[in-house]
Amino acid sequence: MPVRGFPFPRPSRLDVEPEYRQLQDDEPVSRVKFPYGEEAWLVTRYADVRTVLSDPAFSRAESLQRDVPRVTEENFSGGIVAMDPPEHTRVRSVCRQAFTPRTVSRLRERATVLATELIKDGLSAGTFDGVEDFALPYTLKMICEMLGVPYEDREHFRHWAEAGLATTSISEDERWAATGKMWDYMAALLAERRKQPRDDLMSAMLAVQSDVGTVSDDELVILAMTILVAGYETTSTQLPNFMYVLLEDRARFESLVANPLLVPTAVEELMRYVPLEANGTTPRYAVRDIVLSGTLIEAGSPVVPASVIANRDPRVFTDPDRLDFARDPNPHIGFGFGAHFCLGAPLARLELQVALEVLTSAAPGLRLAPAESGIEWKAGMLVRGPSRLMLSERNGETA
Repeated sequence: MPVRGFPFPRPSRLDVEPEYRQLQDDEPVSRVKFPYGEEAWLVTRYADVRTVLSDPAFSRAESLQRDVPRVTEENFSGGIVAMDPPEHTRVRSVCRQAFTPRTVSRLRERATVLATELIKDGLSAGTFDGVEDFALPYTLKMICEMLGVPYEDREHFRHWAEAGLATTSISEDERWAATGKMWDYMAALLAERRKQPRDDLMSAMLAVQSDVGTVSDDELVILAMTILVAGYETTSTQLPNFMYVLLEDRARFESLVANPLLVPTAVEELMRYVPLEANGTTPRYAVRDIVLSGTLIEAGSPVVPASVIANRDPRVFTDPDRLDFARDPNPHIGFGFGAHFCLGAPLARLELQVALEVLTSAAPGLRLAPAESGIEWKAGMLVRGPSRLMLSERNGETA
């Protein structure tokens, strides 16, 4: 069996790499070699990806002991994403109060106010950047307010987070330094909340920690860091991705303007359709021999589940390369699956739904700025999407 270099060459914009489709059809379990680490199996069919993400036969914790397949020279495996149940379940338990009905209701109200203000400011400027002027401040303010992190410190922790997510153009020393600074910052905030609790998630996590007594202070710092970074970085990337996909073919955007009730299912379909991860999902290790699509995966082998193409598997999704806002059912795995299902999925869904509701109601004539230079794309990051997305509205027109 040939061993292919991985990640595959990045296609333009948000196209899915053609190699994925060919492998899904003809070689659903294949061998790949990352720039660093040991060789791995790559799985591309939906059923196999779900198995790798959810079956106890696959371990994330084993990555701490191995030369994990990766795109960076240094192995940064660790934290809650490198835990297996029951340890993973124990640490996540301190967030059990994060998304109560009362909290979600309050967050929706705040998200609507914030998104409306940002769009109003953007439209008043005539042309605005959907990334820097809308998606980033929107998602950053939301996670900061929910978690209890001062928004005025955003330039610091945003820099630290981007250093941790970069795959190129940064040295390992710089990456470790950024991680250390974020650790110190979050540890100090948690210590402050322990002395003076507030109505925020950090204070709630500390209260649960005090009650159950099974989560260490270091684990709490790691969890808070993970929530902060994941809570804005992925959503602030997916939201511009969604806007680009909707406005590249304005009939898509106009369908939501005409029928706002489609927004919730549109968000789910966009989560399925839009590829976010740039390098495959985090590898898992087989803890016993297991067969996937007729191929024996021996115990100890690393396996990379390719969610971006699993979400386009024609065995599960009819006409998978077509965007269908009424798709039902839609069992996408855009938020992951199994024990590591995205902790912040309720917040991300809420933010994305509110953003599209506000965009389509407050700016029905929204469109991509005409100049090609109005769009720039991220490079050398773990996620793919625009770094600049210039938008404008022409006299409120919808055509």
